[in-house]
Amino acid sequence: MKRKISFIFTIILLIGFLYSSTVRLKDISTFEGVRDNVLIGYGLVVGLDGTGDTTQNKFTFQAIANMLAKMGITVNPKEFQLRNVASVMVTAKLPPFARSGSKVDVTVSSIGSAKSIQGGVLLLTPLKAPDGQVYAVAQGPVSIGGYNAGRGGGNVRKNHPTVGVIPNGATVEKEVPFVFNKENYLNIVLYNPDFTTSTRVAEKINSLIGKNTATPLDSATIRVNVPPEYKGKIVNFASLLENITLTPDTKAVIVINERTGTIVFGENVKIGKVAIAHGNLTVSIQTQPLVSQPAPFSQGQTTTANVTKTTVEEEKASFLMMEGPTVGDLVKALNSIGATPRDIIAILEAIKKAGAIDAEVKVM
Repeated sequence: MKRKISFIFTIILLIGFLYSSTVRLKDISTFEGVRDNVLIGYGLVVGLDGTGDTTQNKFTFQAIANMLAKMGITVNPKEFQLRNVASVMVTAKLPPFARSGSKVDVTVSSIGSAKSIQGGVLLLTPLKAPDGQVYAVAQGPVSIGGYNAGRGGGNVRKNHPTVGVIPNGATVEKEVPFVFNKENYLNIVLYNPDFTTSTRVAEKINSLIGKNTATPLDSATIRVNVPPEYKGKIVNFASLLENITLTPDTKAVIVINERTGTIVFGENVKIGKVAIAHGNLTVSIQTQPLVSQPAPFSQGQTTTANVTKTTVEEEKASFLMMEGPTVGDLVKALNSIGATPRDIIAILEAIKKAGAIDAEVKVM
C-alpha cells in the first residue's frame, strides 16, 4: 500500500513540476478575436429502422409537413404514422478564419422520443449563429459510434444511440468578418488570468523584440504593438509571439476529489508548523447464540441465550511534528504512517482548518 501511495504521489508531484516548467506562449494564451463561433440548427434525421419519434412528438410531423409543402406536396400532419424520422438539434463550431466552402464536423442530438438515430441521414439543415444569420449548412449520414439492437427485454446497447456525429458534415456558406493582417496591435489573452504571468509575458516580449512593445493591461490581457518591420506581416509576427517560451506563475491550490480519493497539488503549496496524529480505533461487537440442552429423559426444555462479546482495538497513534515542510516532506511523512488517500484527504482538510496550509483547497 505504501509503495502504491508513493507511486501515485510521485506522479502528482511530477505533474506539478512539469506544469511549472517553461511553456510556449501559444499553450497558455490566444489572440483576442481568434476563437470558435458556435452554430445551431433544427433538422430531421430520416431512414431510421422504426426507432424514430412517436406520434406524441407533434412538432416532428409538423416539420415533415412543412418540408414536403416546400417540395409541392401537401399533406396533413395528423395523418402521419411514421417511426423512421426523428427531430434533432444540430450543433457545430465554426473555427476562426474558416472560408466559404470549408468543412466542419457537426453533432446531431435527438430532442424527441426516438430510441436511436443509428443508420439515419440528416436532411439539409441551416446552421445559425446567435446573430440569427446562416453560416453553414449540414447534411449527411449520422454515425453514433455504437448500436442499439434487440426488442423488449433483449435489448443490447453500446454507447449513446441518440447522439451522433457527421465528420465534415457541414459546409461553410458565410465567413465571419474579421481582418487579422491589418491590425496595428495584437491583444494576447491568457487562459488562466494571473497578474504575475501577465507581467512576465510582457517582460519577455520586450526583452526579445524591443522596449515598450508589450504592455500588460490586466491579469488576462497583454497588448503588443506591431513593429514597423512586421506591418502587413501580422501572421509572421503572431507566429513569432506564440513560440516564445516562459515560466507561468501558478496559484497554490490543492484539488481533492473525495469520491475517487484523488489529491493533486503543486510545488507552490507551503505547509506551516503543524503536528499530525494518525491512529485508528476499531470497535467489534459479536453476538453468539448459546444453547442449553437438558439431559436425556429429564423432561427438561431446551433454552437459548445470546452472549455478546465486545472488543475494542486501538492502534498506537503516530504523532508527527513538522516544521516548515515542503510538499515532498509532507508526502514522505504521510507515507511513513501508512495513510491511505482518503486519510490524506481528511488530514489535509484538517491542516487547512488549522491555518497551516497557505493554499486554496478545492473539493470536487
